[in-house]
Amino acid sequence: MSAKNPCIDICKFDENVCIGCGRTKAECKGWKKMEKDERREVNELSIARLKDMNATGQRKKKKH
Repeated sequence: MSAKNPCIDICKFDENVCIGCGRTKAECKGWKKMEKDERREVNELSIARLKDMNATGQRKKKKH
């Protein structure tokens, strides 16, 4: 699992969880101070949250 920041610049929260990346507000705020292992754990949790919300964690493609 990657320790890369999962933010996709949507940043809208539903019951304290971002509908874009699946992280909580506290996880988003503390991201820069986390160690790689903590980030990996948050990424795993965020993927599970997105699945529970039936969200993709991806931006919608623009229609032309």
